[in-house]
Amino acid sequence: MPEVHFGHRFGDVLVTVLDVDGQPLSDREVSVEQCAHAFSFGNIGFELISLASEETDAPRSALADLWFDVFNTATLPFYWGLFEPQRGRPDTARLHRAAKWFVDHGCRVKGHPLVWHTLTADWLREASTDEVEAAVRARIRRDVADFADVVQAWDAINEAVIMPVFRNERHRNAITRLAWDRGRIATVRLAFEEARATDPAATLVLNDFDMSTAYECLIEGVLDAGVQVDAIGLQSHMHQGYWGEEKTLAILERFSRYGLPIHLTETTLVSGQLMPPEIVDLNDYQIPSWPSTPAGEQRQADEIVRHYRTLLAHPSVQAITYWGLSDDGAWLGAPAGLVRADGTPKPAYDALRTLVKEEWWLAPTKLRTDEAGRVQVRGFLGDYRLRHAGRTASFAIAGPESAVTLRPEQ
Repeated sequence: MPEVHFGHRFGDVLVTVLDVDGQPLSDREVSVEQCAHAFSFGNIGFELISLASEETDAPRSALADLWFDVFNTATLPFYWGLFEPQRGRPDTARLHRAAKWFVDHGCRVKGHPLVWHTLTADWLREASTDEVEAAVRARIRRDVADFADVVQAWDAINEAVIMPVFRNERHRNAITRLAWDRGRIATVRLAFEEARATDPAATLVLNDFDMSTAYECLIEGVLDAGVQVDAIGLQSHMHQGYWGEEKTLAILERFSRYGLPIHLTETTLVSGQLMPPEIVDLNDYQIPSWPSTPAGEQRQADEIVRHYRTLLAHPSVQAITYWGLSDDGAWLGAPAGLVRADGTPKPAYDALRTLVKEEWWLAPTKLRTDEAGRVQVRGFLGDYRLRHAGRTASFAIAGPESAVTLRPEQ
C-alpha cells in the first residue's frame, strides 16, 4: 500500500485568548475541541426522509444517530419522475422539510440530480424537443429557487456521456432525445447556466460514472465552451471489487489536471459476494438474495479505510459521498451499506467512524496559554471551540497558518 500524507488537510492557528476586559489570559488552562470538518464526508439521506418529514415512527432515529455521528453532508433525491410524477405537482414541501432537518442538524445538503435521463418525468415522453427543453429549463429554475435556502450544491447533470445514446431509446426517453438532438455540450450548458442564474452561490457538479477518456473529452469540450463547472463528480460503485490504490490514484491524477475540485459522488463497497466482472451494466445483475457475510464485512472494512485514506491524501479531492448507510433498500439490493438491514453497524461503519471522528478529529484537548495569552492549535481543517472557565468561543482552521483573537463568552 503506497504511503499517504495528509498534511494539506491540516492547519495551524495561533489563538490569543482575552478575558472579558480584553486583556490576555496569561498562563491559563483552556480546552480546545473540533466541532466540524471542512471536508465533506457525505452520505445519501434517502433513508431518513420519512423521519425528517415526521412521517414515520421512532425506530429510524437509531439510524439517524449513526448517520450524524459520521457524516456532515446529505445528498437528497430529485429524480424528476419521482419528484414530480404528475406535472405541476412536485414533492417540494416534503423534501424541503427533509433538507431543512439536515441543515438544522448542522449538515450541508446536495441535490441529485437536476438533469438525468433515467427516472425522468414520464409525462415528457410525447413532448417535442423544444417543449422538453423548455420544461427542463423551467424545472431547474423552479427547484433551485425553491431550495436555495437549504441546498448548497447540485449534481447539475448526471451521466451526460451516455445520455444521448442511452439504450438507443431516443424516441422513448425525453432527456435522451434532448441530448441527442441538442448535443452533450449544449445540454450540459443548459443545466449549468439555468442553475447558475438561479442560485449563483450554489456549487454545481458535473457528475458521471464513465471513467474513460470519453468523460475527459466531455469535460474538455464543456470547459472550452466556457461553461463554469465548480467540481467534477466521479462515481465509484465498486460492486465488482475495490479499485485499489493504484487505479484510484491514476483516475484522480487524470481528472485533477483540469484544476477543479473532485467530488467522489457515489461510493460503494460490498460486504458480500462480488458482482461478476463480466457484467457491463451493473443494473443487469439481478439476484434473489445478496447477503452480507462475515468475511465480506471484514474485507469491506479494510477496503473502506484504504479507499478513504487514498482519497484524502489527494489534494484535489474535496468531498466523498458514500451511497447508502443501511443494506435495507440499498441500490441493486447489494450489501453495500455500512449498517446491516437489522440496524447494527458493520465493521466498515466503525472503521470509517474511527477515521472521521478519531484519527482525523481533535478531541477535547487541554492547553495552557503563554504569557501573551496565546496557544498554538493544530488540527484538521474545520470548526473548533475553545472553553475557559465556563465560557466558550468559536474559531476555524481554514488554511495552513492563521491567527485569531478570541474573547470567550457565556
